[in-house]
Amino acid sequence: MDGMYPVFADHARRFGVEKAMGRFSSAFAPEILQAFEAQWKADLEKVENGGVKIIAVNREPWYAGPHDDQFFWPALASKFKDEGWDEERINSVDSSSSTVVAHTPNPVSNAWKTRGLVVGYVQSGKTTNFTAVVAKLADVEYRMVIVLSGIHNGLRQQTQLRLNEYLVELNDDNWVTMTSDTSDFVKPTSSFPAMLGKNKVVLAVVKKNVAVLKKLIQWLEKTNARKALETAPVLVIDDEADQASVATGRINPLIRRLLELMPRSTYIGYTATPFANVFIDPSDDQDLYPRSFILNLPRPVGYFGPEKIFGRDTFDVDEEEVSGPDGAPPDGYDMVRHVPETDVPLLRPGGRESAEDFVPTMTTELKDAVHWFWLATAARRARKDLGHSTMLIHTSLKIAVHESYRPSLESMRDRAVRNLQDQDPAALDRWRVLWEKESARVPTEDFGRVQNSFEEVLKHLLEVLSATRVILDNFRSADRLDYSDPSVVAIAVGGNTLSRGLTLEGLVVSFFIRAARAYDTLLQMGRWFGYRTGYEDLPRIWTTPELASSFRHLALVEHEMRDDIDRYQRENLTPQEVAVRIRTHPSLLITAKMGAAQPAFVSFEGRRLQTRYFRTDDAHWLEANRNAADTLVNEAMVASEPEKLATATLLRDVPVSLIKAFLNSYQVHGDSPDLDHKMLLRYINARLIDAQPSLEKWSVALVDGDAKELVPIGGLQVSPVQRARLNDDDPERADIKTLMSKQDRVLDLGKSTGEARAMSEDKLVEARNADPVHRDRGLLVLYAIDKVSAPSKDEKPKKPGGRPTRAPLDALDTVIGLGIVFPGDRTAKKKVQATHVAVDLTDVESDDVDAAMDMDTEEAG
Repeated sequence: MDGMYPVFADHARRFGVEKAMGRFSSAFAPEILQAFEAQWKADLEKVENGGVKIIAVNREPWYAGPHDDQFFWPALASKFKDEGWDEERINSVDSSSSTVVAHTPNPVSNAWKTRGLVVGYVQSGKTTNFTAVVAKLADVEYRMVIVLSGIHNGLRQQTQLRLNEYLVELNDDNWVTMTSDTSDFVKPTSSFPAMLGKNKVVLAVVKKNVAVLKKLIQWLEKTNARKALETAPVLVIDDEADQASVATGRINPLIRRLLELMPRSTYIGYTATPFANVFIDPSDDQDLYPRSFILNLPRPVGYFGPEKIFGRDTFDVDEEEVSGPDGAPPDGYDMVRHVPETDVPLLRPGGRESAEDFVPTMTTELKDAVHWFWLATAARRARKDLGHSTMLIHTSLKIAVHESYRPSLESMRDRAVRNLQDQDPAALDRWRVLWEKESARVPTEDFGRVQNSFEEVLKHLLEVLSATRVILDNFRSADRLDYSDPSVVAIAVGGNTLSRGLTLEGLVVSFFIRAARAYDTLLQMGRWFGYRTGYEDLPRIWTTPELASSFRHLALVEHEMRDDIDRYQRENLTPQEVAVRIRTHPSLLITAKMGAAQPAFVSFEGRRLQTRYFRTDDAHWLEANRNAADTLVNEAMVASEPEKLATATLLRDVPVSLIKAFLNSYQVHGDSPDLDHKMLLRYINARLIDAQPSLEKWSVALVDGDAKELVPIGGLQVSPVQRARLNDDDPERADIKTLMSKQDRVLDLGKSTGEARAMSEDKLVEARNADPVHRDRGLLVLYAIDKVSAPSKDEKPKKPGGRPTRAPLDALDTVIGLGIVFPGDRTAKKKVQATHVAVDLTDVESDDVDAAMDMDTEEAG
């Protein structure tokens, strides 16, 4: 039975399980056929992701996962196992790659043009996933695989070597390779049909380069090649699919022309930054909009991404802090160090300053970064980790600036070597102080180990320093990063060649002040994202407060974007029916290629908003908000008698005109775009003119804290609340994280503190909507925040020598915090133009362009 099941499974894959049952009914006993059918259904379960069945709209399920008698995936899985991969990791790659394959058309179809997109994480194993996808599609008789591998030789070579090792060398007789690690595509003397043989797959790994793509197209345009392509399924993998492939005058038309030659083609883009891809005009059938599918790769266990390092801003969530990925603190690990904005001119030339004459200053932060790199690498050696160790310095695109760093870095290394050889006491003290200060700031217990002592680290420090090379990696340099030698220790100084696709092996420290204004550019520059197995506590990033804030915002952007993508699976939708929305930022571009993006809309129905960031050192800003609160309360008391509650003073029946005037006066920190007063006022005005108007009356509450010294707000005396700031070294803003408590959002509903705390966020929304008076009223909550706001006495560092997570607010004056609660159904369509953009799908055909399926085709011969 076992030996015949693959025959049955292959037939079921091609023609459906019912036809397979009929086809073999005379060859097998009923109980064997039933066992085959049960096994087939079990195989289909393998292409379920997280318990949610894979959706392939307008397409019958056809892929049941790989089976053991195939060539390519079993060999790849065996290699993973030989390399020490555990079963969970192999199963994760198996499942995620099968999910991608299941979204492609059944290869027995007469013709198809698939456009798909797979969204991974920066430095997270996208190459591994598409390698597995290549293997599995080769196993179902795809005849050609073209991998478009970035625009730089380094990435193309890295990808070629990877595919050679994990595909070609495992089944050497089954691959015809048209490129090598040293050679991009060159027109061969053999024709495409001549290369095709039984169980042969043609592989080409090519740069997205005009000359290279033209040569490939010209070779495939020959008459005999075009005839062979009519029946040969072709897979095109577009690595870094947002780079060069989208909205370019030369590369994009060539990729489209290449795909036009292939009647049976599956195009799958891979990227961690899909912003440009989801903004392609979906009404242009010939372009690369991923109309067939968009899929998220699962976040791998142990992956360090923006959220784990920089934390993530929240929007309309419960006030309880929720831990980050893999149990990380909700605001990320304490791995980010700030480079003062005033030091930036010392580290890269200004706009009019000559790069040729620039000499960098080895600032305190840069020296600390380099010295920590050496200490962290020595700690890895103390842990018996002999892997590559790299530091990235990325300050400028200009090659002259890269070159200016070499003498200073080499001089620093040589001086440190001499000091260690001489056992200089002052130098040893400085090493010890830096090790003990930095190693205490990230708890090793979170990663299941005990931190190394300085003495253990010191034993390996001289060896690490002596092995360190300063590498300049740019398109002109000769000494590019090369990890072919064992245990490379390198300080890499570079620009764009280090900022996309290329993996920096064992990256421990990044010194990053490169100016960038687009989401995709910033995320791709984050080479520090990835895996740090065995040294998870040691990575550090030195960057400016502005860039750190931008990466924190990107963690929220990424979180929301992935949730939008997962919606396709949850709700059985395609990218032709619902567009991915991307949150905007006041000072950052999403991408330089906005394509067909238009402002999207958001609803405040049933939402709770709250201020989180404050300019505690800006006296005028604080005074303006105090005055706005005074005016609102004074004028509200004309219409309403103050009502004293257990934790607040309440003013009911406040006219909306006073709320609108307050919102016009109150100043929100620029990092809170969801509280933009223009957007809020547009929404309120729209509700006032509804067929059933709402928000004409409001409740205003002033929350009392436990401070003994009262402060006047309008005509009332209020006890300030305590809100310490996060200990994040950000001089530009104080981040208190959470302002509102659960009970605060129902202050006007008569709920006790205990009742409110026992209710979920959804139940709190329902309570307001069920109240006959308040279901049409908003609630505005004011907080007088104590200007000192020291952390709780219970606030302690996680380990001796570490830093507490909170610090005193230390504002120049009382800080006015604001919370707003809107009534309504969160799923309602009452929306205003707001904080997201997306493409317009109104006029896009919803029929699946890949649905050229001929499920009635019977086997031939």
